[in-house]
Amino acid sequence: MTTASHFSLLVVDDEPDLRTLYELTLLREGYDLDTAGTVQEALLHLKDRTYSAVITDMRLPDGSGLDVLRWLEENNRREKAIVITAYGSSENAVEALKAGAYDYLTKPVDLKQLRGVVASALGRGGSGAPTVDPTTLPSEHRSAAAPRTPRPTPTPTPAPVSAALLRMAGQSMAMQQVRSLVEKVARSMAPVVIAGESGTGKELVARAIHEVSVRSAMPFVPVNCSAIPENLLEAEFFGYRKGAFTGANDDREGFFQAANGGTLFLDEIGDLPLSMQSKLLRAIQERSVRPVGAVTEVPVDVRLLSATHKDLGAEVQAGQFRQDLYYRLNVIQIRVPPLRDRLEDLMGISERVLERLARDAGVWPAPRLTRDALVHLSRYPFPGNVRELENLLHRAVALSGAEELDVYDLGLPESVFTDSAAQELDQIGAAVESAGEATRHPVRMAPVEEPLPNDLAKYLDDVERDILVRALEHHRFNRTAAGISLGLSLRQMRYRMARLNVHVGGDSGGVDRGE
Repeated sequence: MTTASHFSLLVVDDEPDLRTLYELTLLREGYDLDTAGTVQEALLHLKDRTYSAVITDMRLPDGSGLDVLRWLEENNRREKAIVITAYGSSENAVEALKAGAYDYLTKPVDLKQLRGVVASALGRGGSGAPTVDPTTLPSEHRSAAAPRTPRPTPTPTPAPVSAALLRMAGQSMAMQQVRSLVEKVARSMAPVVIAGESGTGKELVARAIHEVSVRSAMPFVPVNCSAIPENLLEAEFFGYRKGAFTGANDDREGFFQAANGGTLFLDEIGDLPLSMQSKLLRAIQERSVRPVGAVTEVPVDVRLLSATHKDLGAEVQAGQFRQDLYYRLNVIQIRVPPLRDRLEDLMGISERVLERLARDAGVWPAPRLTRDALVHLSRYPFPGNVRELENLLHRAVALSGAEELDVYDLGLPESVFTDSAAQELDQIGAAVESAGEATRHPVRMAPVEEPLPNDLAKYLDDVERDILVRALEHHRFNRTAAGISLGLSLRQMRYRMARLNVHVGGDSGGVDRGE
């Protein structure tokens, strides 16, 4: 018998023979055990003591395993729940996972698989800490006559904050919802599909789920499904045996074996060919894989996370994605919003990226964006999302080398802006700058008695244009000197002159008076 364990389990099944089978199997693993045949009997046990995990059949005489799951959720209990469903009843399995089950098994239950799922749920074998403090659990070997004393649910030790969660910058409502979902789904084995456009940070979300889960100490294996040639997919996913094909000089593990005990992240799952989708479905259902060239299957224990920029539902309708695989993977969906839908996070993300770039380069303080640059970025549609923002800032830091990054450092052509966005940018930039210029040079200010302008943007542009022309004339059309007198860099001066159509000699075909 295995060394005694301090973990306690509650097994709920209305068939006495199956209860006995599960009991004998789990007692051999050293667990303390209670059993129940109905929902009500299970709830009496749960009100009486705290368990490490609950294993419940789905169909019970006075209800279902979902009733037990709901009670655990409503009472904020920490027990991991494992549900046993009838063979082929995928709808029940999905419903159980959505209700908070850690994992599920199908009848007839494979006892080796049962032991593995229970061990995984309890974090045994180095995959994490137990759900509850074992020292607070009452002993199963107490006297039969001794009354059971209800014990309070132990307060769990707060888990360390995930580094991946910290990297998910932004306080917008959309990102708060994403973080909340990450913490919820990390508690179970439910498959998760992370949907979102390219560059939104789907892999970061997957890493956060892994790091918050009990599997955090085990491998996280990311796989880009679109980057593997179709003829190598099976060997890469499931491994191969020596001599299986030309060039197979040694045995090699696949992605599933590499992620055993941990998390397998399948990025761009929508690009997986149909022929491979059927093999993936079997591996998920059987919890085992057969390496290329092998005659026996190898059991694997992986948490499966997927990501896609495609609409998988539409792909199913178009016949490009298997419906059964879609329902198997899409138990819970987390949608990562594009950057343009959470522009309130733009400043926070930019600061985080610039700090990281400065730290990697060994320079301090980190560069910062000017107000003009931030306004400019906020009007850009960001088709590449956060990844594009990171690349843009990386290039700006490398080419500028200054402590402040301005509009010209960003290198965004005006053609990428819509007409309305460009017009709005001009209005905001002109209003901000002309207000500053008017403070430094209080000239030609309209009298209060004059009527208000009916086109504020045009009025402010005219004021700024007049100031630029007067400064240039005063400094004999030397743009550098004129800019310095207005507190502007040469780049800022050029930008405003181009926007307001102000020319000096060299710009209009005449003789340039110099920079």
